[in-house]
Amino acid sequence: MSRSNILSVLVASALIALVIAFGVAPKLNATSQDETPVAARTEPVPADTPASASNAPARAAFIDRADDGHYWTRADVGGTEVKFMVDTGASIVALTYRDAQRLGLHPENLTFDSEIRTAGGKIFGAPVTLDHIRIGRVTVSNVDAVVLSSDLDQSLLGMTFLGELRSYEFRQGQLIIRQ
Repeated sequence: MSRSNILSVLVASALIALVIAFGVAPKLNATSQDETPVAARTEPVPADTPASASNAPARAAFIDRADDGHYWTRADVGGTEVKFMVDTGASIVALTYRDAQRLGLHPENLTFDSEIRTAGGKIFGAPVTLDHIRIGRVTVSNVDAVVLSSDLDQSLLGMTFLGELRSYEFRQGQLIIRQ
């Protein structure tokens, strides 16, 4: 792993110290059975506990661990595919400047006033709310995120997404997310 990649991962992982002033209240959005998943191998997984009154099966997605030891996935973000590295140490979803441009967020017009303290120093980000992030049949709506002003190599799927799931677990080289 190159020095810049290590620094990027350190910077992103240190997003734990990020502005928790976002008051996270995303709502889960039901995804219909006939939507075509953009990312991850998906299949329904029975709930670990007795089914709810609706008897709806849990929606799940499986993300394989890559050769570099990280979990990478492609997600539908408001209709655009974005490649994320899953980062349970990041308190918020972090977007690269380039991905923010691709999503039509016009980062050149955003205000980068959220100070983020990382192991590599201080950087600034611009808070945004993403309409939804969908991985296979798992969808979280109104996801708080930050667009980073620095040169982050990849976007990070942090806890403002993961924390809204029913569960996530690492098992036999896979990350299983359930809604």
